[in-house]
Amino acid sequence: MPSPPAAAVAADSDTDAHPAPGAPPDGLPTPRRYWSVAAIWLAMTMSVLDGAIANVALPTIARELNASAASSIWIVNAYQLAITVTLLPLAALGDRLGYRRVYMVGLAVFTLGSLGCALSQTLEELTAARILQGLGAGGIMSINSALVRFTYPKRLLGRGIGLNALVISVAAAIGPTVASAILTRGTWEWLFAINVPIGVLAIAIAARALPRTVGSARPFDWVSAVLNAVAFGFLILGAESVAREGLAAGLWKLAVGAVAAVILVRRELRLDAPLVPFDLLRIPIFGLSIATSVVSFAAQMTAFVGLPFYFQTVMGRSAVETGLLMTPWPLAVGVAAPLAGRLADRYRAGALGGVGLTVFAAGLFALAMMPQDASDLDIAWRMALCGLGFGFFQSPNNRAMVTSAPMHRSGAAGGALATARLLGQTAGAVTTAVFFHVAGTHATTTALATAGVLALFAALVSLSRLKLAPRPRPEPLDRPSDVAAGP
Repeated sequence: MPSPPAAAVAADSDTDAHPAPGAPPDGLPTPRRYWSVAAIWLAMTMSVLDGAIANVALPTIARELNASAASSIWIVNAYQLAITVTLLPLAALGDRLGYRRVYMVGLAVFTLGSLGCALSQTLEELTAARILQGLGAGGIMSINSALVRFTYPKRLLGRGIGLNALVISVAAAIGPTVASAILTRGTWEWLFAINVPIGVLAIAIAARALPRTVGSARPFDWVSAVLNAVAFGFLILGAESVAREGLAAGLWKLAVGAVAAVILVRRELRLDAPLVPFDLLRIPIFGLSIATSVVSFAAQMTAFVGLPFYFQTVMGRSAVETGLLMTPWPLAVGVAAPLAGRLADRYRAGALGGVGLTVFAAGLFALAMMPQDASDLDIAWRMALCGLGFGFFQSPNNRAMVTSAPMHRSGAAGGALATARLLGQTAGAVTTAVFFHVAGTHATTTALATAGVLALFAALVSLSRLKLAPRPRPEPLDRPSDVAAGP
């Protein structure tokens, strides 16, 4: 008979198939929990840093590889696109094979891709290596939330998610600085080569410390995985083409993506555990949390894309000054996220998220009304206000998403969480590009005001969850085997 679709954390044995008798039922014991967290943080730091440092180094890489600015964009796009199209399939694969296995393979592929990037001699080689890196990062990001859920005991899960957000925020904040420091001392190849020893260390720790999970005997749905890749890939490429070159350039890509999406939805709605987690979206608290995440990340990316152009072209700041002025936002997220994570273990995510998003909206409106001759301090407090509000929303919202899903669908929940973030960021980037196409960089203030409206709407959606969850939701254990075990 097939094994049950549980994702139970098993013993530290050679197989993932059997939980240890009498093992602790709630999270990993210390010090193993700390080692598991170290492996998770190392992998996430590398994947986030590589998204940030490539942007900073793009002009240098393009010049040394004799590539045009337009073609060099694929160094960034190839990585992001590979992540986007693989998040949900790899999350589903984690539910089937066990989260640790998919995460370990993702780490290994990412490390191998980093080595390939460092050894690349042409733009084509570097783009191919970046795709390989993106596939590995997809394995890391899709499984990350599920591993956090099985690593921490239920009473500390919000804290764990908050600390995860802190690590991601710090990595995003220091990305430009790290890239500049490396390029000052060495060549661009070292931006990627530095990942290799860190990746090997992360693999060594993960092999011993990550929770082992029992997968499902359900076969992997390759047809849905291909349809998912075509739908997301062509829709995102089409939206970017429309924003950059006009409707005619991207219309056929949007059409291909839309057709694939319709076929995918019709197929997935008939399945019990679909690759696109429609079963989880039917859970009201999960669906509303996903909607809140998409809208809020769209607002965030609208500001992130528009502000650097505004600082440099309208306010006359240098590239270095722009980087410093952008830093208070992620640093404030790093301050607020752990605090909000602790509160999320005791108070309702709807209320915490509503407060955070209202503060976020206030910060966006303050930026929209900022005078063109604003001082650095005037800019910094507005950026910090946005970061505090966003960080205060993010951890409780992520906790609500993760805990509202059954344990055996933790991978699907984590994949949906990461996909919502990327979809929101893509929508925000495209929205800003449309504003720029219509009115130039002076339209940034209008884009920021639009982002503020989106954040207020997200706050209302967040508050609507109060009637669904009167207190922090306990972990919904499906059966006695769906529990975290010890070493």
